[in-house]
Amino acid sequence: MRSIAEVERDTALPRATLRIWERRYGFPAPLRDERGERTYPDDQVQKLRMVRRLMDQGHRPGKLLVDGATLLDASWAAGAEREPEPDRSGSAAQLVSLLRAHDAEALRHELETRLARLGLSRFAGEELPAMNLVIGSAWVAGEIEIHEEHLFSATVQHVVRSAIDAIETPIRPEAPTVLLTTFPQEHHGLGLLMAQAMFALQGCPTVSLGIRLPVEQIVSGAKAYKAAIVGLSFSPATSSAQVVRGLQDLRGRLGLGVKIWVGGSHPVLRKKAIPGVRFVVDAMRIGDYLADDFGLPPR
Repeated sequence: MRSIAEVERDTALPRATLRIWERRYGFPAPLRDERGERTYPDDQVQKLRMVRRLMDQGHRPGKLLVDGATLLDASWAAGAEREPEPDRSGSAAQLVSLLRAHDAEALRHELETRLARLGLSRFAGEELPAMNLVIGSAWVAGEIEIHEEHLFSATVQHVVRSAIDAIETPIRPEAPTVLLTTFPQEHHGLGLLMAQAMFALQGCPTVSLGIRLPVEQIVSGAKAYKAAIVGLSFSPATSSAQVVRGLQDLRGRLGLGVKIWVGGSHPVLRKKAIPGVRFVVDAMRIGDYLADDFGLPPR
């Protein structure tokens, strides 16, 4: 049994949200201890983790919770697509083991070894998305805690940024300047890190302003740094309406000489074309996109 504070910590769902769902959907259905405080059985915590993960993929809680607040399992009414099962054997399972052992130094060494073996391009463009899927699934399954997931993200950022700083190929003066950030609703920044690595390998001067920047500040930043490309990353945690409206607003505010490139796993990026916005389907093709839009030969 877990307290509401422990459930909030383990699922990243605010306790106010848990209480609202309890009233609205009948789930979760906590018990009460001798002091009358809410306590949550492990099976409910597991379902709440799954709900949080599905919400991060862009699904609404009202479509995931039904009568008696039972989690729709194999074929929910919304027809939501399930993520492919990640490879949990061999090196993938090793990451989870290192996180559970709280061995930060061994985790860093493992990531550095993979980067050295694959090179920065393949590590950022192929290995990192696969690792993110493994870690996210491990969190949903209750195999790792939030602080362990944060350790993974922080260590990846350190390793990749160090590799970017160590790139020996100089910046190309003819290459466009790139500004990278996210909208205020977006809390995930690893997509920006992947993009920064790819642009750096192409010799583009890149300014990363981190996550959660208001649209007016993105516009100001693009002017201040004389950016030719504004790159944005979207996870499914942001609503489709916010993505579309935000990009339309940004497109209207930026001069026509500034390109908007977007990437990430948000499903609306594949479903809805937004005039004046390029969807980067594959980060490893950034060199090709630069050739198309700026005539810059790929490296």
